[in-house]
Amino acid sequence: MNEFFGSIWWLLVSLGLLVTFHEFGHYWVARRCGVRVLRFSVGFGRPLWTRIGKDGTEYVLAMLPLGGYVKMLDEREVEVAPEERHQSFNAKSVYQRIAIVAAGPAANLLLCIALLWLMFVIGKPDVAPDLGRVEGLAAEAGFQPGDRLLEVAGRATPTWTDAGIALSTAIIDRQPTPVRVRTADGGETLRQLPLDRPGLALREEAPFQDLGLSLPYPAVVGEVMAGSAADGQLRVGDRIVSLEGEPIDGYDQIGPRVQHLAAPGRTLDLGVERGDRRLTVSIDPRLTDEDGTRAWRLGILPAPPELDAIQRYGALQAVPAALGQTRQMASDVVGMLWRMVTGKASLQNISGPITIARVANGSARLGPAWFLNFLAILSLSLCIMNLLPIPVLDGGHLLYYLIELVKGSPVGERALVAGQFIGLAMLASLMGLAFYNDILRLGS
Repeated sequence: MNEFFGSIWWLLVSLGLLVTFHEFGHYWVARRCGVRVLRFSVGFGRPLWTRIGKDGTEYVLAMLPLGGYVKMLDEREVEVAPEERHQSFNAKSVYQRIAIVAAGPAANLLLCIALLWLMFVIGKPDVAPDLGRVEGLAAEAGFQPGDRLLEVAGRATPTWTDAGIALSTAIIDRQPTPVRVRTADGGETLRQLPLDRPGLALREEAPFQDLGLSLPYPAVVGEVMAGSAADGQLRVGDRIVSLEGEPIDGYDQIGPRVQHLAAPGRTLDLGVERGDRRLTVSIDPRLTDEDGTRAWRLGILPAPPELDAIQRYGALQAVPAALGQTRQMASDVVGMLWRMVTGKASLQNISGPITIARVANGSARLGPAWFLNFLAILSLSLCIMNLLPIPVLDGGHLLYYLIELVKGSPVGERALVAGQFIGLAMLASLMGLAFYNDILRLGS
Protein backbone atom coordinates (compact mmCIF):
# COMPACT_ATOMS: atom_id res chain seq x y z
CA MET A 1 0.00 0.00 0.00
CA ASN A 2 1.63 3.29 -1.08
CA GLU A 3 1.75 6.36 1.14
CA PHE A 4 -1.25 8.13 -0.46
CA PHE A 5 -3.71 5.25 -0.20
CA GLY A 6 -2.24 4.15 3.12
CA SER A 7 -2.82 7.64 4.55
CA ILE A 8 -6.43 7.68 3.33
CA TRP A 9 -7.10 4.19 4.71
CA TRP A 10 -5.68 4.88 8.18
CA LEU A 11 -7.43 8.26 8.33
CA LEU A 12 -10.76 6.53 7.69
CA VAL A 13 -10.00 3.85 10.26
CA SER A 14 -8.95 6.42 12.87
CA LEU A 15 -11.81 8.88 12.43
CA GLY A 16 -14.35 6.10 12.01
CA LEU A 17 -13.36 4.53 15.32
CA LEU A 18 -13.13 7.78 17.30
CA VAL A 19 -16.32 9.30 15.91
CA THR A 20 -18.24 6.08 16.55
CA PHE A 21 -17.16 6.02 20.19
CA HIS A 22 -17.95 9.72 20.62
CA GLU A 23 -21.43 9.43 19.20
CA PHE A 24 -22.07 6.17 21.04
CA GLY A 25 -21.41 8.05 24.29
CA HIS A 26 -24.22 10.50 23.44
CA TYR A 27 -26.46 7.66 22.26
CA TRP A 28 -25.94 5.40 25.28
CA VAL A 29 -26.62 8.07 27.91
CA ALA A 30 -29.55 9.50 25.94
CA ARG A 31 -31.19 6.06 25.87
CA ARG A 32 -30.58 5.66 29.63
CA CYS A 33 -32.25 9.00 30.20
CA GLY A 34 -35.32 7.91 28.22
CA VAL A 35 -34.64 10.03 25.12
CA ARG A 36 -35.73 8.61 21.77
CA VAL A 37 -32.83 8.54 19.30
CA LEU A 38 -33.98 9.02 15.71
CA ARG A 39 -30.64 8.59 13.92
CA PHE A 40 -27.10 7.48 14.74
CA SER A 41 -24.84 8.59 11.89
CA VAL A 42 -21.12 8.06 11.39
CA GLY A 43 -20.17 10.61 8.74
CA PHE A 44 -22.09 13.32 6.92
CA GLY A 45 -23.74 13.56 3.52
CA ARG A 46 -25.42 10.87 1.46
CA PRO A 47 -25.96 7.57 3.34
CA LEU A 48 -23.91 4.62 2.05
CA TRP A 49 -25.54 2.13 4.41
CA THR A 50 -28.63 2.32 6.64
CA ARG A 51 -30.43 0.01 9.00
CA ILE A 52 -33.43 0.46 11.30
CA GLY A 53 -32.85 -1.07 14.72
CA LYS A 54 -35.43 -2.71 16.96
CA ASP A 55 -35.55 0.48 19.01
CA GLY A 56 -36.58 2.47 15.93
CA THR A 57 -33.20 4.21 15.59
CA GLU A 58 -31.87 4.63 12.05
CA TYR A 59 -28.18 3.64 11.94
CA VAL A 60 -26.31 5.33 9.08
CA LEU A 61 -22.84 5.15 7.55
CA ALA A 62 -22.48 8.31 5.44
CA MET A 63 -20.16 9.36 2.63
CA LEU A 64 -18.01 11.98 4.43
CA PRO A 65 -16.40 10.31 7.48
CA LEU A 66 -15.11 13.57 9.02
CA GLY A 67 -17.55 13.51 11.92
CA GLY A 68 -20.94 12.19 12.89
CA TYR A 69 -24.05 12.96 14.89
CA VAL A 70 -26.87 11.55 17.01
CA LYS A 71 -30.27 13.01 16.16
CA MET A 72 -32.72 12.89 19.06
CA LEU A 73 -36.42 13.62 19.33
CA ASP A 74 -36.65 17.34 20.08
CA GLU A 75 -39.66 19.66 20.04
CA ARG A 76 -37.50 22.52 18.78
CA GLU A 77 -36.84 20.61 15.55
CA VAL A 78 -39.91 18.49 14.82
CA GLU A 79 -43.51 18.35 15.93
CA VAL A 80 -43.82 15.87 18.80
CA ALA A 81 -47.03 14.12 19.76
CA PRO A 82 -48.15 14.80 23.36
CA GLU A 83 -47.81 11.11 24.30
CA GLU A 84 -44.17 11.12 23.08
CA ARG A 85 -43.13 14.38 24.70
CA HIS A 86 -41.54 12.57 27.65
CA GLN A 87 -39.10 11.00 25.15
CA SER A 88 -37.89 14.33 23.70
CA PHE A 89 -34.48 15.74 24.56
CA ASN A 90 -35.71 19.21 25.44
CA ALA A 91 -38.22 17.81 27.96
CA LYS A 92 -35.48 16.30 30.12
CA SER A 93 -34.02 18.04 33.15
CA VAL A 94 -31.00 20.26 32.68
CA TYR A 95 -28.86 17.73 34.55
CA GLN A 96 -29.91 14.95 32.17
CA ARG A 97 -29.14 17.14 29.16
CA ILE A 98 -25.72 17.95 30.62
CA ALA A 99 -25.05 14.22 31.08
CA ILE A 100 -26.10 13.43 27.50
CA VAL A 101 -23.94 16.17 25.97
CA ALA A 102 -20.92 15.45 28.18
CA ALA A 103 -21.10 11.73 27.39
CA GLY A 104 -19.48 12.17 23.96
CA PRO A 105 -16.23 13.73 25.22
CA ALA A 106 -16.29 11.32 28.19
CA ALA A 107 -16.42 8.37 25.78
CA ASN A 108 -13.32 9.70 23.99
CA LEU A 109 -11.54 10.12 27.33
CA LEU A 110 -12.33 6.53 28.34
CA LEU A 111 -11.27 5.30 24.91
CA CYS A 112 -7.95 7.15 25.29
CA ILE A 113 -7.28 5.40 28.60
CA ALA A 114 -8.22 2.01 27.13
CA LEU A 115 -5.98 2.51 24.09
CA LEU A 116 -3.02 3.53 26.26
CA TRP A 117 -3.61 0.52 28.53
CA LEU A 118 -3.49 -1.79 25.51
CA MET A 119 -0.41 0.03 24.19
CA PHE A 120 1.45 -0.55 27.48
CA VAL A 121 0.40 -4.21 27.61
CA ILE A 122 1.67 -4.77 24.06
CA GLY A 123 4.79 -2.71 24.68
CA LYS A 124 5.74 0.49 22.85
CA PRO A 125 9.30 0.35 21.46
CA ASP A 126 11.29 3.58 21.52
CA VAL A 127 14.85 4.85 21.74
CA ALA A 128 16.58 5.58 25.03
CA PRO A 129 17.42 9.32 25.40
CA ASP A 130 21.18 8.86 25.22
CA LEU A 131 23.24 11.57 23.54
CA GLY A 132 25.65 11.09 20.68
CA ARG A 133 27.34 14.15 19.20
CA VAL A 134 26.81 17.37 21.20
CA GLU A 135 27.42 20.85 19.80
CA GLY A 136 26.05 24.39 19.80
CA LEU A 137 24.00 25.58 22.76
CA ALA A 138 23.92 22.13 24.39
CA ALA A 139 27.74 21.91 24.33
CA GLU A 140 27.94 25.37 25.91
CA ALA A 141 25.60 24.15 28.67
CA GLY A 142 27.96 21.28 29.44
CA PHE A 143 26.17 18.34 27.84
CA GLN A 144 28.48 15.47 26.88
CA PRO A 145 28.26 12.46 24.54
CA GLY A 146 26.98 9.52 26.57
CA ASP A 147 24.68 11.63 28.77
CA ARG A 148 21.20 10.16 29.29
CA LEU A 149 18.38 12.67 29.66
CA LEU A 150 16.40 11.77 32.80
CA GLU A 151 14.24 14.86 33.33
CA VAL A 152 13.56 18.10 31.48
CA ALA A 153 12.11 20.87 33.66
CA GLY A 154 10.99 18.25 36.18
CA ARG A 155 9.30 16.02 33.59
CA ALA A 156 10.55 12.44 33.35
CA THR A 157 11.95 11.51 29.93
CA PRO A 158 12.23 7.72 29.72
CA THR A 159 12.37 7.79 25.90
CA TRP A 160 13.70 9.98 23.11
CA THR A 161 10.08 10.87 22.18
CA ASP A 162 9.34 12.09 25.72
CA ALA A 163 12.51 14.15 25.71
CA GLY A 164 11.55 15.74 22.38
CA ILE A 165 8.10 16.78 23.68
CA ALA A 166 9.58 18.23 26.87
CA LEU A 167 12.30 20.15 25.02
CA SER A 168 9.80 21.50 22.46
CA THR A 169 7.65 22.86 25.30
CA ALA A 170 10.71 24.41 26.94
CA ILE A 171 11.66 26.12 23.67
CA ILE A 172 8.16 27.62 23.40
CA ASP A 173 8.27 28.92 26.98
CA ARG A 174 11.77 30.43 26.53
CA GLN A 175 12.74 29.94 30.17
CA PRO A 176 16.01 28.66 31.70
CA THR A 177 15.44 24.92 31.66
CA PRO A 178 17.06 22.48 34.10
CA VAL A 179 17.86 19.06 32.63
CA ARG A 180 18.83 16.18 34.91
CA VAL A 181 21.16 13.72 33.20
CA ARG A 182 22.98 10.49 34.00
CA THR A 183 26.56 10.86 32.81
CA ALA A 184 28.59 8.20 31.03
CA ASP A 185 30.30 7.24 34.33
CA GLY A 186 26.92 6.54 36.02
CA GLY A 187 26.62 9.69 38.10
CA GLU A 188 23.75 12.18 37.96
CA THR A 189 24.00 15.92 37.52
CA LEU A 190 21.86 18.93 36.62
CA ARG A 191 22.60 20.97 33.52
CA GLN A 192 20.93 24.24 32.58
CA LEU A 193 19.78 25.21 29.07
CA PRO A 194 19.72 29.04 28.78
CA LEU A 195 16.68 29.15 26.50
CA ASP A 196 15.91 32.72 27.58
CA ARG A 197 19.07 34.04 25.92
CA PRO A 198 18.17 36.94 23.58
CA GLY A 199 18.56 36.29 19.87
CA LEU A 200 18.24 32.51 20.02
CA ALA A 201 16.62 31.10 16.87
CA LEU A 202 15.12 27.83 18.01
CA ARG A 203 12.30 25.88 16.35
CA GLU A 204 9.85 23.96 18.50
CA GLU A 205 9.47 21.35 15.76
CA ALA A 206 13.24 20.63 15.68
CA PRO A 207 14.40 20.81 19.32
CA PHE A 208 17.31 18.37 19.15
CA GLN A 209 18.75 19.75 15.92
CA ASP A 210 18.61 23.40 17.02
CA LEU A 211 19.92 22.71 20.53
CA GLY A 212 22.82 20.68 19.13
CA LEU A 213 21.78 17.27 20.47
CA SER A 214 21.78 14.03 18.49
CA LEU A 215 21.26 10.32 18.96
CA PRO A 216 24.28 8.02 19.20
CA TYR A 217 23.67 6.42 15.80
CA PRO A 218 25.66 3.21 15.29
CA ALA A 219 28.25 3.33 12.49
CA VAL A 220 26.00 1.15 10.34
CA VAL A 221 25.05 2.03 6.76
CA GLY A 222 21.29 2.49 6.44
CA GLU A 223 21.23 3.81 2.87
CA VAL A 224 23.71 4.28 0.01
CA MET A 225 22.87 7.25 -2.21
CA ALA A 226 22.66 6.35 -5.91
CA GLY A 227 25.59 7.73 -7.92
CA SER A 228 27.54 8.72 -4.79
CA ALA A 229 31.15 7.91 -3.93
CA ALA A 230 30.00 4.93 -1.84
CA ASP A 231 27.66 3.54 -4.54
CA GLY A 232 28.91 0.06 -5.42
CA GLN A 233 31.46 0.10 -2.58
CA LEU A 234 29.34 -0.01 0.58
CA ARG A 235 26.12 -1.91 1.23
CA VAL A 236 23.18 -1.42 3.55
CA GLY A 237 24.02 -3.12 6.84
CA ASP A 238 27.79 -2.60 6.59
CA ARG A 239 29.32 -1.55 9.92
CA ILE A 240 32.21 0.91 9.58
CA VAL A 241 34.79 0.09 12.25
CA SER A 242 37.74 2.23 11.13
CA LEU A 243 38.70 5.10 8.84
CA GLU A 244 42.33 5.31 7.69
CA GLY A 245 43.24 3.04 10.58
CA GLU A 246 41.50 5.13 13.24
CA PRO A 247 38.70 3.31 15.14
CA ILE A 248 35.11 4.42 14.54
CA ASP A 249 32.72 3.96 17.47
CA GLY A 250 29.65 5.85 16.18
CA TYR A 251 28.23 7.28 12.99
CA ASP A 252 28.72 10.87 14.19
CA GLN A 253 32.52 10.35 14.05
CA ILE A 254 32.55 9.58 10.31
CA GLY A 255 31.64 13.03 8.95
CA PRO A 256 34.23 15.08 10.88
CA ARG A 257 37.00 12.59 10.10
CA VAL A 258 36.15 12.57 6.40
CA GLN A 259 36.35 16.39 6.36
CA HIS A 260 39.72 16.25 8.13
CA LEU A 261 41.30 13.54 5.94
CA ALA A 262 39.77 14.06 2.49
CA ALA A 263 41.63 15.94 -0.23
CA PRO A 264 41.50 16.12 -4.03
CA GLY A 265 42.65 12.79 -5.46
CA ARG A 266 43.00 11.14 -2.03
CA THR A 267 41.44 7.70 -1.46
CA LEU A 268 40.26 6.80 2.04
CA ASP A 269 40.36 3.24 3.37
CA LEU A 270 37.41 2.14 5.49
CA GLY A 271 37.46 -0.93 7.70
CA VAL A 272 34.08 -2.61 7.27
CA GLU A 273 32.30 -5.53 8.92
CA ARG A 274 29.96 -7.18 6.42
CA GLY A 275 28.19 -10.11 8.00
CA ASP A 276 30.87 -12.35 9.49
CA ARG A 277 33.60 -10.90 7.22
CA ARG A 278 35.92 -7.98 7.79
CA LEU A 279 37.24 -6.15 4.74
CA THR A 280 38.80 -2.89 3.61
CA VAL A 281 36.86 -0.65 1.22
CA SER A 282 38.57 2.21 -0.65
CA ILE A 283 36.45 5.28 -1.46
CA ASP A 284 37.21 8.66 -3.05
CA PRO A 285 35.02 11.22 -1.19
CA ARG A 286 33.34 13.85 -3.34
CA LEU A 287 33.23 17.56 -2.62
CA THR A 288 29.55 18.53 -2.87
CA ASP A 289 27.47 21.63 -2.27
CA GLU A 290 24.21 20.98 -0.39
CA ASP A 291 22.07 23.76 1.09
CA GLY A 292 24.90 26.21 0.55
CA THR A 293 27.44 24.07 2.44
CA ARG A 294 30.48 22.62 0.67
CA ALA A 295 31.70 19.40 2.25
CA TRP A 296 33.36 16.08 1.46
CA ARG A 297 30.79 13.31 1.45
CA LEU A 298 30.78 9.54 1.07
CA GLY A 299 27.09 9.41 0.13
CA ILE A 300 25.70 7.26 2.93
CA LEU A 301 23.01 7.65 5.59
CA PRO A 302 22.96 5.96 9.00
CA ALA A 303 20.78 3.02 10.01
CA PRO A 304 18.11 3.94 12.57
CA PRO A 305 19.16 3.57 16.22
CA GLU A 306 18.23 0.46 18.16
CA LEU A 307 14.83 0.53 19.87
CA ASP A 308 16.19 -0.11 23.35
CA ALA A 309 13.55 1.55 25.53
CA ILE A 310 10.38 -0.54 25.47
CA GLN A 311 7.54 0.72 27.66
CA ARG A 312 5.71 -2.45 28.68
CA TYR A 313 3.69 -3.34 31.78
CA GLY A 314 1.57 -6.20 33.04
CA ALA A 315 -2.20 -5.91 32.75
CA LEU A 316 -2.63 -4.49 36.27
CA GLN A 317 0.44 -2.23 36.24
CA ALA A 318 -0.69 -0.83 32.88
CA VAL A 319 -3.79 0.74 34.49
CA PRO A 320 -1.98 3.44 36.56
CA ALA A 321 0.51 3.85 33.70
CA ALA A 322 -2.34 4.58 31.26
CA LEU A 323 -4.00 6.99 33.72
CA GLY A 324 -0.72 8.83 34.29
CA GLN A 325 -0.01 9.05 30.56
CA THR A 326 -3.52 10.35 29.92
CA ARG A 327 -3.04 13.04 32.56
CA GLN A 328 0.31 14.06 31.03
CA MET A 329 -1.12 14.13 27.50
CA ALA A 330 -4.10 16.21 28.64
CA SER A 331 -1.71 18.68 30.26
CA ASP A 332 0.28 18.86 27.00
CA VAL A 333 -2.81 19.45 24.83
CA VAL A 334 -4.37 22.06 27.13
CA GLY A 335 -0.99 23.73 27.63
CA MET A 336 -0.42 23.95 23.87
CA LEU A 337 -3.90 25.42 23.32
CA TRP A 338 -3.23 28.05 25.97
CA ARG A 339 0.18 28.87 24.50
CA MET A 340 -1.42 29.37 21.08
CA VAL A 341 -4.11 31.63 22.58
CA THR A 342 -1.50 33.74 24.39
CA GLY A 343 0.76 33.87 21.32
CA LYS A 344 3.66 31.87 22.80
CA ALA A 345 3.15 28.95 20.41
CA SER A 346 2.66 29.21 16.67
CA LEU A 347 -0.77 28.65 15.14
CA GLN A 348 1.02 26.32 12.73
CA ASN A 349 0.57 23.68 15.43
CA ILE A 350 -3.08 23.39 14.33
CA SER A 351 -3.35 20.43 11.98
CA GLY A 352 -6.05 19.29 9.57
CA PRO A 353 -7.06 15.97 8.02
CA ILE A 354 -4.09 15.87 5.62
CA THR A 355 -1.54 15.97 8.44
CA ILE A 356 -3.63 13.60 10.56
CA ALA A 357 -3.73 11.13 7.64
CA ARG A 358 0.04 11.26 7.14
CA VAL A 359 0.74 10.82 10.86
CA ALA A 360 -1.79 7.97 11.05
CA ASN A 361 -0.04 6.18 8.18
CA GLY A 362 3.40 6.75 9.69
CA SER A 363 2.26 5.49 13.10
CA ALA A 364 0.69 2.38 11.58
CA ARG A 365 3.99 1.59 9.84
CA LEU A 366 5.83 1.77 13.18
CA GLY A 367 3.66 -1.00 14.61
CA PRO A 368 0.47 -1.59 16.63
CA ALA A 369 1.68 0.11 19.82
CA TRP A 370 2.61 3.33 18.01
CA PHE A 371 -0.75 3.37 16.19
CA LEU A 372 -2.59 2.86 19.48
CA ASN A 373 -0.63 5.79 20.93
CA PHE A 374 -1.63 7.94 17.95
CA LEU A 375 -5.31 6.97 18.36
CA ALA A 376 -5.13 7.78 22.07
CA ILE A 377 -3.71 11.25 21.39
CA LEU A 378 -6.34 11.90 18.72
CA SER A 379 -9.16 10.65 20.95
CA LEU A 380 -8.05 12.85 23.85
CA SER A 381 -7.67 15.84 21.52
CA LEU A 382 -11.20 15.24 20.23
CA CYS A 383 -12.43 15.15 23.83
CA ILE A 384 -10.73 18.41 24.77
CA MET A 385 -11.61 20.24 21.55
CA ASN A 386 -15.28 19.30 21.93
CA LEU A 387 -15.30 20.73 25.46
CA LEU A 388 -14.20 24.18 24.28
CA PRO A 389 -17.00 26.70 25.00
CA ILE A 390 -17.74 27.27 21.31
CA PRO A 391 -21.40 27.18 20.21
CA VAL A 392 -22.24 24.12 18.03
CA LEU A 393 -19.63 22.08 19.96
CA ASP A 394 -20.50 20.04 23.04
CA GLY A 395 -18.72 22.61 25.20
CA GLY A 396 -20.95 25.37 23.82
CA HIS A 397 -24.09 23.41 24.72
CA LEU A 398 -22.71 22.73 28.20
CA LEU A 399 -22.12 26.47 28.60
CA TYR A 400 -25.77 27.14 27.72
CA TYR A 401 -26.93 24.59 30.31
CA LEU A 402 -24.70 26.09 32.99
CA ILE A 403 -26.22 29.50 32.23
CA GLU A 404 -29.66 27.89 32.50
CA LEU A 405 -28.77 26.51 35.94
CA VAL A 406 -27.67 29.96 37.11
CA LYS A 407 -30.57 32.01 35.70
CA GLY A 408 -33.24 29.34 36.24
CA SER A 409 -34.51 29.31 32.64
CA PRO A 410 -33.20 28.23 29.23
CA VAL A 411 -31.13 30.58 27.08
CA GLY A 412 -33.37 32.58 24.73
CA GLU A 413 -33.93 31.56 21.11
CA ARG A 414 -32.27 34.71 19.77
CA ALA A 415 -29.11 34.04 21.80
CA LEU A 416 -29.06 30.43 20.60
CA VAL A 417 -29.31 31.46 16.94
CA ALA A 418 -26.59 34.11 17.37
CA GLY A 419 -24.39 31.54 19.09
CA GLN A 420 -24.86 29.11 16.23
CA PHE A 421 -23.66 31.67 13.69
CA ILE A 422 -20.68 32.63 15.85
CA GLY A 423 -19.78 29.00 16.45
CA LEU A 424 -20.00 28.09 12.77
CA ALA A 425 -17.82 31.08 11.86
CA MET A 426 -15.21 30.08 14.46
CA LEU A 427 -15.19 26.47 13.27
CA ALA A 428 -14.91 27.54 9.64
CA SER A 429 -11.93 29.75 10.55
CA LEU A 430 -10.22 26.93 12.45
CA MET A 431 -10.79 24.48 9.61
CA GLY A 432 -9.48 26.98 7.08
CA LEU A 433 -6.34 27.54 9.17
CA ALA A 434 -5.86 23.78 9.58
CA PHE A 435 -6.10 23.16 5.83
CA TYR A 436 -3.74 26.09 5.18
CA ASN A 437 -1.17 24.61 7.58
CA ASP A 438 -1.60 21.20 5.93
CA ILE A 439 -0.87 22.65 2.51
CA LEU A 440 2.22 24.47 3.82
CA ARG A 441 3.54 21.21 5.30
CA LEU A 442 3.02 19.43 1.99
CA GLY A 443 5.21 22.00 0.29
CA SER A 444 7.97 21.88 2.88
